[in-house]
This record gives sequence, C-alpha cells and structure tokens, in this order.
Amino acid sequence: MSEKLKYGMIGGGPGAFIGGVHRAAIRINDEAELVAWADVIPEEARLKAGVDMGVAPDRIYGSFDEMAAAEGAREDKIDWIDIVTPNAFHYPAAKAFLEKGIHVVCEKPLCFTKEQGEDLKRIAAENGALFAVTYVYTGHVMAREARQLVRDGVIGEIRMVMGEYPQDWLLDALETITEDNKPWRADPKLSGRGAAVADLGTHIENWVSYVTGLQIEKLACNLDVFGKGGVLDNNVEALIKFKGGATGIYWTSQVAIGFDNALKIRIFGDKGTLEFVQEENNYLRVSLRGEPPKIYSRGAGYLTPEAKKYGRVPTGHPEGLTEAFANIYKDFAAAIRDKKAGKDIVEDDYGYPTVQMGIDGVEFFNKCVDSHEAGAVWVNIE
Repeated sequence: MSEKLKYGMIGGGPGAFIGGVHRAAIRINDEAELVAWADVIPEEARLKAGVDMGVAPDRIYGSFDEMAAAEGAREDKIDWIDIVTPNAFHYPAAKAFLEKGIHVVCEKPLCFTKEQGEDLKRIAAENGALFAVTYVYTGHVMAREARQLVRDGVIGEIRMVMGEYPQDWLLDALETITEDNKPWRADPKLSGRGAAVADLGTHIENWVSYVTGLQIEKLACNLDVFGKGGVLDNNVEALIKFKGGATGIYWTSQVAIGFDNALKIRIFGDKGTLEFVQEENNYLRVSLRGEPPKIYSRGAGYLTPEAKKYGRVPTGHPEGLTEAFANIYKDFAAAIRDKKAGKDIVEDDYGYPTVQMGIDGVEFFNKCVDSHEAGAVWVNIE
C-alpha cells in the first residue's frame, strides 16, 4: 500500500461516544492516521485531549473555521475531515472544508434543510471534493448482501417494506429534561426540527433506499412527544408510498421499554422476503417463495462476491458496529486513492453513502415534520 492518508476530526473529544468509534474504525483499516483535531472545549483540556490522540500541538484547533483555514493552506493538508459534532455544525463545517477542496465525511443527518444539502453537493462538485455520510448500518456485510440479492432479482419486485427502530434510552432522561437542561438532541437549535425522526428515522429511510433503490413518492407521518420532559419528538409512525407502487411502514421510538438499538428491516417481494436485524447483524433471513426460510451467515462461502469482500474474520466470529464504520471508510479511502491517481470518480460506484443520500435523509425528516404539523396528511417528496 502507498503511504497512509491523513485525516482530521471536528468534535468527538472527551466524553463523546461516536468520535472514538470513528477513530477505532479507521484504525482497523490501517489506511489513515489522525493528524488534526478541533473542538471548542477549554484550551488546556483541548491540548491534552489532542496530544492523547496523537495529534501534534500545532494541529489542535479551537474551531472548525480556524482548522479549515490552516489545513487548507498546508502543503501536507489533510485528505479528509471527519465531522462528528451536533447536527447544527454539520453544514457550516462541511462548507468550510469543501471550499478548501478537502474531502468530507459527515455524521447524519447531513444538515437542517434540503437547500443546505444541495449547497454542499454543489460546492463539493465545484471543488472536486468527495463526500460521504456515515449511515453506519449500510456498512454491515449483510446489508451489502441484501443489496446484491435485491439487485440480482432474488426476491423479485418489491411490494412492501416494514422498518422499525425502537430504543428506550430516553425514558429516564424524560423525567429530568427541562427547557434549561435539555441535551443537544432535544434542542431544536442544535438538533433541528426533529429528534427521533432525524436521528433514527433517517437510518430506516437510508437503509431501505441503499438496499432496494426505492425512492419515496409521498408520506404521512405522526410525531409523538411522550413524557413530561419531552421537547422534540421521541416516537414516530410514518406511512410510505414509493415510486413504482411499493408501500412501507416506518416506526421509530426512543421510549420503547425493553429495546436497546433494535433496527429491523423487512423487504417483501413477489418472489421472497429479506429480513435484517441490526442487533443480529451477522445474519440475514432469506425466505423464498415455496422454500423454507434460510439464515445466511456473514463470512460463509455462499455469499455474493460483493458481500464477501467486506468480511474481516471467518464465519461465526462476530463483527459489529465498528467494523461497519470501517467498511464505509474502506470504500471512501479507495475513492480518495483513485482520485489521487487521476481516475474519474463516480461516487455511487464505491459503496459508501453519498452526499445525495444525506440530502434524501434531510428531505425525509423535514417532510415527516411537515406532514405531522399539517395533521398527519400525505405530503409529496420532490
């Protein structure tokens, strides 16, 4: 392999869960190293945290603007920036680095509005920058297997999709959340118009779109705010009509007792059904018409070549969240290396969720809020 790529990160410092997961996933591939970091925490704590991550003091920054200006001017500037901040900072941070021609990896949801997303897409194209959105569950090997089975016509024409994503983590917090102490996910200034619908609902929307290629034509949505401490939605039900005639039902909740992180997708075709359960992500249930249901196992020799290339250990040795992130970074690094080599890049060919998928997610959660505010009426997706 040629020399390692270099990346920077915004956010994800002490006490942040997701930043450490991203860094660990990148280390698994051993293709890139963290050389720059920015956070708004106090300077002394920031310097200590950055040095602990292995970043040189002169590349530890107090804001994304400072970082974009400095890194953009360096001969050895970073190859990409990783944005793992609260939602409100995704758009301005991504814009600042794209304008410097630096590739971007951004957590979801991409931004607050479709217009912001389209702006990022335009700026990326104008500056020759690649853009990935880390919808992590598309990185699971069995998500890639499901995608290929759909493309190969194994389950036939899709008729219906059922997606659910219940959690119960917000139950206790609801008893103490107020306007004065709400977490950022419950603050519209930081989270946007939606909470559960943006944080979890977009995962359902993206996984279904990524695997099936289906595009939503219209939806009708109800948002619930349960508990005395509720500020934004924490329970969501949506009816979906796809272009081409398929239908769907999506449900997500942060107050469903007994559920940890239970994303489950069922895709029903006229020849068969696929079922993916995130908490059992090493397996895919495949039911074909007239045959007994089968359980496909990650790492097995019968998987499609597309899925096999993402497996890291033999069958029976579980892979999980970190490996799924690593697969997305594996795809993104391959695109960067090909671009460095002068090849023409079509991002859709590489397998990672693209900026357009991020835009679709932003439009999805905004249309859900629009529908709810109008009385759970049907609204069209443009």
